[in-house]
Amino acid sequence: MPKGKEGYYVYIVPLQRVYWGRRTNRADRAVRLLRRFVERHTGAEHVIIDTEVNNYIWSRGREKPPRRIKVLVSVKKEKLSEEEKEEAEVLVARVRLAGPKLRPGTYQPKEAK
Repeated sequence: MPKGKEGYYVYIVPLQRVYWGRRTNRADRAVRLLRRFVERHTGAEHVIIDTEVNNYIWSRGREKPPRRIKVLVSVKKEKLSEEEKEEAEVLVARVRLAGPKLRPGTYQPKEAK
C-alpha cells in the first residue's frame, strides 16, 4: 500500500515482540506497538484505536496479550478540530477488529443498498 493513500486495509499485526520484555506491562506495550505499526504502514499522522481492539488485547490480562491480531484499518483525510477553519486536513487511521474471513491486503466494503 502506498503511504498516505485513503482506503480500507486488513493487516495481521505480530505482537510477539512485546513478550521479550518484562511481564508486568506487556498489554500496554502491545497497544503502543499496534499504534506504531499502523502509523508506519499507512503514513497516518493520527491513529484511533477502537475499544474492541483494546479490549481484545487486554482480554487475557496485562501479562498475556495475544501473539497476533487481525485488524481492519480505514484511512481518511479529516480535520481534527472543527473550530479552526484554517487548520489543514490530516490523515487519520481508525483501527477495528477484522472478521475471520477477511484476507490481508486492500479491502473494498460492500455498499449499502
